[in-house]
Amino acid sequence: MIAVEPTLARLATARSQLLEPFGLTEASLSQALRLITEHRVDDADLYFQTTRAEGWSLEEGIVKSGSFSIDQGVGVRAVAGEKTAFAYSDDISLDSLLDAARTVRTIAAAGQSKKVKVPVQGRVAGSRELYGVADPIASLDSAAKVALLERAEKMASAKDPRIVQVMAGLAAEHEVVLIARADGTLAADVRPLVRLSITVIAESNGRREVGSGGGGGRFGLAYFTDEMIATYVEQAVHAALTNLDSRPAPAGEMTVVVGPGWPGVLLHEAVGHGLEGDFNRKGSSAFSGRIGQRVAAKGVTVLDDGTLPDRRGSLNVDDEGCASQRNVLIEDGILKGYIQDAMNARLMKTAPTGNGRRESYAHVPMPRMTNTYMLGGKDDPQEIVASIKKGLYATNFGGGQVDITSGKFVFSASEAYWVENGKIQYPVKGATIIGNGPDALTRVSMIGNDMALDTGVGVCGKEGQSVPVGVGQPTLRIDGLTVGGTA
Repeated sequence: MIAVEPTLARLATARSQLLEPFGLTEASLSQALRLITEHRVDDADLYFQTTRAEGWSLEEGIVKSGSFSIDQGVGVRAVAGEKTAFAYSDDISLDSLLDAARTVRTIAAAGQSKKVKVPVQGRVAGSRELYGVADPIASLDSAAKVALLERAEKMASAKDPRIVQVMAGLAAEHEVVLIARADGTLAADVRPLVRLSITVIAESNGRREVGSGGGGGRFGLAYFTDEMIATYVEQAVHAALTNLDSRPAPAGEMTVVVGPGWPGVLLHEAVGHGLEGDFNRKGSSAFSGRIGQRVAAKGVTVLDDGTLPDRRGSLNVDDEGCASQRNVLIEDGILKGYIQDAMNARLMKTAPTGNGRRESYAHVPMPRMTNTYMLGGKDDPQEIVASIKKGLYATNFGGGQVDITSGKFVFSASEAYWVENGKIQYPVKGATIIGNGPDALTRVSMIGNDMALDTGVGVCGKEGQSVPVGVGQPTLRIDGLTVGGTA
């Protein structure tokens, strides 16, 4: 049997789903791009997408909701300097494509008419297959999906008599994209994505607390074995029961130890967004103009890596047709670079980094993170906790926000413990961690050898667009952070 090269296979799938059913060919794409480039533009692209999505939720043994949707369309973009013209349609046809092309062509400045020969569409170089192409929605029938959620609910309910309510949700989607660019690039991707979430409510002595667990990635639903479900159930139940015994969090400036894995969301918000190219090109980031300078303590190395197999934030190609990359952003405390889409890279006279992302065909791309994480160090995590004289050990986070310009961030810890003389004393609730991203990185004094990625639940929002992402980090000791509490 002769294997089909992955890039060619994805292009064939995209043609069969996004071009052929609508009477389009690659010549049609070139025709549309020629229309756009009759006037002077720096860049132009066509983004075709079809997405099938399904969701199920179970509560009290009953399927509370079920949904299935199909969304498809094309986005057409022209870029001149910093200006972008964009049009989109959920009707994939030659007429709609050419109408959109004529609309965005108006970006050309008066008197700057210029004809540009659009190159014959090529292919993205290289062979890459970071995840399978099978449709996860079809990997289990409806009865099996409901049975999976029922098993999760029963496991959680049986875990402890204090668990009074369990909610479980299952989501799956299959996305096919095709990108054609004015420079001749023709790229495609086939992206599966699944997620299982479990939320429990524990009650004792009139007090109720919530805990959650879950995970997913770019694979089929068979990933959610009973063993994996049990892991998520344990996460959710542990969080809820721990918070039943929590006390009000102390406040003040103190040492904070942050756990591995999902707590990397603090890194994502406090540092990652500040390293996106658009903010730095405009000079609005706290990291603007600081490449080559020390922005973190020695030993701190931060990456954004879209090439990790099966990960939620990974992409074979980004939404502009550029291959995703392993980008070193901060190396041993020194700022090395920013993450870029095509437009900001051109304006900053650097290369794209495979981070041009968009929520759908109805949105313009912008520089976005994929999987952002800090590399591990040499310190034993137990010794890091034992080094705290008085401080907070935060093992899980809820929501947070950051001001890109100042770098200031505020995060709520959903699971945290008060530590004195190296010993965990009791769980605390209501702790908010307040700091400044660039400043906080310089206060990292110990880096654990337990780097872990999150379980696959992250969604990043920016300018109204949401995309799946991953985060990760080792256990970190950060000195002198401000903790807002309720004690």
